[in-house]
Formats: sequence, structure tokens, C-alpha cells
Amino acid sequence: MTQTLNRTYEVRTFGCQMNVHDSERLSGLLESAGYLPGEQGESDVVVFNTCAVRENADNKLYGNLGILFEKKQENPSLQIAVGGCLAQKDRDTIVARAPWVDVVFGTHNISSLPALLQRARHNQEAQVEIVESLETFPSSLPAKRDSTFSAWVSISVGCNNTCTFCIVPTLRGKERDRSPEDILAEIRALVAEGVIEVTLLGQNVNTYGVEFGDKGAFAKLLRACGEIEGLERVRFTSPHPAAFTDDVIEAMAETPNVMPQLHMPLQSGSDRILKEMRRSYRSDKYLGIIDRVREAMPHASLSTDIIVGFPGETEEDFQETIRVVEAARFAVTYTFQYSKRPGTPAADLPDQIPKAVVQERYERLLSVVNRLALEENQKQIGKTVEVLVANDGRKDDRTHRISGRARDFRLVHFEVPAGEELPRPGDLVTCTITEAAPYHLIADLGDGSSYSVRKTIAGDAWDRAEAASCGVGDAQTAKSKISLSLSVKTKHENH
Repeated sequence: MTQTLNRTYEVRTFGCQMNVHDSERLSGLLESAGYLPGEQGESDVVVFNTCAVRENADNKLYGNLGILFEKKQENPSLQIAVGGCLAQKDRDTIVARAPWVDVVFGTHNISSLPALLQRARHNQEAQVEIVESLETFPSSLPAKRDSTFSAWVSISVGCNNTCTFCIVPTLRGKERDRSPEDILAEIRALVAEGVIEVTLLGQNVNTYGVEFGDKGAFAKLLRACGEIEGLERVRFTSPHPAAFTDDVIEAMAETPNVMPQLHMPLQSGSDRILKEMRRSYRSDKYLGIIDRVREAMPHASLSTDIIVGFPGETEEDFQETIRVVEAARFAVTYTFQYSKRPGTPAADLPDQIPKAVVQERYERLLSVVNRLALEENQKQIGKTVEVLVANDGRKDDRTHRISGRARDFRLVHFEVPAGEELPRPGDLVTCTITEAAPYHLIADLGDGSSYSVRKTIAGDAWDRAEAASCGVGDAQTAKSKISLSLSVKTKHENH
């Protein structure tokens, strides 16, 4: 402990929700080892939790490492650690390209970070430790969450699929499932701390249970979450269309605290391209799932991922994607230009599409999905929604708006009546939608509009956290800080 006394740390996260979850564990591990949270750019230890999915992942990491090289020369006691998927893939290459890095660790041994940092300090040389199988399930490690009201809960790690564009199974390994008892115990503990929203996390949540032989385990898990008192909202990501079953749809529709929201990656609307991607479903199956979800939950919002420019994609293939997008009418579509990733089968496929063609198709797709998103959001005008106030939902002086997420995960900026006590992050606000943009909604006050606040245990937890950070012992002092901090916030970009 003496070696870490007063040393500060920061964790910089690139990539997916699984990395965000793992970064919370890295922060928890470091604080358990005696490190203190530091200011970005001023910390004694900088940890990069990396992604290997996108083409620019390497450039992003090495660009950041290059910036830290000068700081390392000025302060030799600065320690730099690189973990995550890119570290699992590149291993010794990272230290070869950036010799000033102190620690490299992989996706399977994040619990080793404090020991590796100590060993690097003691030995005065870089420590590279990559293991090929999971040592400790990340969710069993201590965590420091950024949010007092919402938490990621990992139900599985790894993936058994073999999509030709994806390197994740290589870096995260085969699927490993946690027991339902462990998952539910973690959720109950989180609720006891004031968390009211959890997101169940896995590379493919629909195959949860494969390791212990229960194909219906995920639907059962959703229903079990519905029995946890105090848990207001349950979400999950990401399902795979090939494994999506009707028992999950029924559990979603029949469990009140499972939110009417589904993010289900499409990747392509072309059956030919889906086959080349080794996505074991076709467009009709995908749209059939969408239809059944909407039949069971008419007000559900749907989102997806789409890759443009996969090797061999023709204009006809692209038009098939447009067809499926028009039929599905997603509230949000995350669009990506295909990027060749070394180590994936797709990287060696012939007919790689020229960048100019990919860019032109990408822009056409973006135009369609933005139009559909606006049309779907305009349908929300006049509806009364329940909004979970977000950590960053701070009041803007000019608009008097605060931000949060509706039950269907739409982003809502709502106006607070003059003179009203400001809702706390984690409180639930009921308001009426008055305006729509493609990727957010506005709820301003006016004739026929409603506004009410329901205080929650999550808001109470936020009060306690604020009081602790202020060094005060009661919520009223913390509320004074809330009013001050909210009054000076500059306007959100999307307001």
C-alpha cells in the first residue's frame, strides 16, 4: 500500500459497453489497491482500455501514447498501462512501438493490473502479461461506477459466433456464462446501493445459458429481474437475430420493469452479404422478429447496427439494406463503414470496395436513417413520457432544460418550471413531448403539457454521493451544491 499512497489514476475507455463495464472494474481495482482518482492529464497512472474493432483503433491508441511520451520524459514516475482488446491482439507489439509503456494486459486478466503496475515500478521494466482464458469473471471484481442510478451487469463474456468481419471472439474467447444466482445477487446489491436501472450485458445475450444447458435461461432471467423490488428499469444488449426467440419477446412484454426497447444488429439487409458475413439469419427472419416485437409492444423503440461496404457488396445488395431499413423504421441506426481488420476472414476476401463508393453509399444510408428517425420521433409529440434524469442532465440557463432517457431510451430534454426544485440524477420526471428532432425530443412547458417529479432511491444515492464529495454530512448541503452547479452549465449541444 505504501507504494501507491497518494498516487492518482485515470482510465480512458475506447470501444463498446463491455469495455465501459471493464473500466469500472479497473477503477475499482485501483482504488482498492490504494490509488486515488486523478484529473485527466495530471494523473500518476494512465490506463487505456482499448478497442480492436474499428480500423482507426490502432491510430487512436498510438496517437494518445505519443502525446504521453513527452509527459513521461518530464515525469519518469508516470506509469502507462494498455489493456483491452487491442492489447490482447498486439501484445508485445505495443511495447515495441511505444517503449515508454509500463504495462500491457489483456481481456482475460484485468484483475492483474495493480500487481503488474507494482511489478513494473519495482523492476523498472515493462510488464506484458496476456493470458488465453478468463481468470476471474469481471463482475466479481470491485467496481467504481460513474453513475449512482444505472449499472452494467455482465451476464456472459465471449462469443461463439464466427462473423467474418469481427475479431471479438478471437480476443474475448468462447462464451462463458455467469450463474443466474450470481447475476441476481449482484443486481439486488446494486439496488440496495440506490441503483434503479441495470443493463444486462453480453456479446450475445440470447445464447445466455448455453454453458449450463438451458436455452430458455435469458427469458427466465428477465422475468426474475421483474421480481426485484426497487428495480425500476431493465435493459439488455446485444441480442443476435439468429438466436432471438419468442419467449424473450413474451418476457419483455409481460415484465413491467423490462423496458420497451430493443437494440438488435442487422449489419446488412442483403441475404447474400449476410451469408458472406456468416450471420446465420436472413432479412425475412430479422423483419419477422421486428413484427413480433411490435405486436407485443406497439410502442417499443428499435435500434440497430449496419455495416456499409462489406467486401463484394453491390448496389443491389445496398438497396436491399435500404429496403429492410425502410421496413423496420429504426428509431436509431448506428452506421459504420466497413474496415478491414487483420486476423478476420473478411480481410482476405476479394472485391474490397473502393473508399469513394463506400462513402457515397454511407451518405445515402445516413440520409434515409436520419429521415426515419425524425419521422419516428415526431410520432412522440403530445405523448406523456417518464424520464430518468441523467448524470449529465444539468440545467441550461437559457432553455431551463435538463436531460434524461425515456423508458424506450429516447433522449429527452425537458423544461423545469420556474421556481421548482430541480430533479436529481436518478429521479423520474413525467413530462409531455412538444418537439422532435432526429435523435432527441423536447418537453417544454405550455398549454396541455404536464410536469411532475417522483423522487427515487437513486436520487437519494446521488445526494449521499454529493455530500461525500463535498465532505459534508447531510443531503441539504449537497442540494445547495446541486443548485449552484446546475445554474452555470452551458447548453447541451443537442438542446
